[in-house]
Amino acid sequence: MMARGCLLTLGIVLPGIALAGAQIYEPLAVEIRAGLQASIADRPAPQHAFTDSEAAVNWLTEMSQRLEKRIPDFDSRVECLRTVHFEAIRAGLDPQLVLALIQVESNFRKYAVSRSGARGYMQVMPFWVGLIGRQGDNLFSLRNNLRYGCVILKFYIDSEKGNLFRALARYNGTGGKPEYPNLVIGAWRSVWRYQGRLTFAPASPAVRSG
Repeated sequence: MMARGCLLTLGIVLPGIALAGAQIYEPLAVEIRAGLQASIADRPAPQHAFTDSEAAVNWLTEMSQRLEKRIPDFDSRVECLRTVHFEAIRAGLDPQLVLALIQVESNFRKYAVSRSGARGYMQVMPFWVGLIGRQGDNLFSLRNNLRYGCVILKFYIDSEKGNLFRALARYNGTGGKPEYPNLVIGAWRSVWRYQGRLTFAPASPAVRSG
């Protein structure tokens, strides 16, 4: 796990393989499953969640500069950032946290696949499509992947009563091991921290272990 963190910190990845764990299938209560299905099915246009154009331009400009080495193509980079921001805010998550998770999970590789079969930017396990999605949903689609990933992460945070450390461990399927949560939280605080004004910023979950 720690070796994986060192590789990702250096921007080194194995071609075609995502160095990630896997969400674990858990039976869901009927009402929880219905709520998650509704969140996945709702499909408004993925632009961004800013109502202030100046704030949007400032955020997109700064994040684009940070992401340039990982996604060199400008149009693809901006599309990714717009969709991250939209889906994160829609799910009630900090966009910076989602960017940190993507960095650790796939290093922003759209077609990344882990050894356990997790797919795409946010390394979503295929069983989620059958559990809360719609048949034929493509997890390599930018919009699908980020929507599933954000909805799943928010589900884990809510299930853990706001404990981000435990929620991240569940997202990656690593249980109580600290390496993965520490990597994501470290990237959130150092690489993706944003000092500018956000039109809407969700309340940050508690960062604590145990």
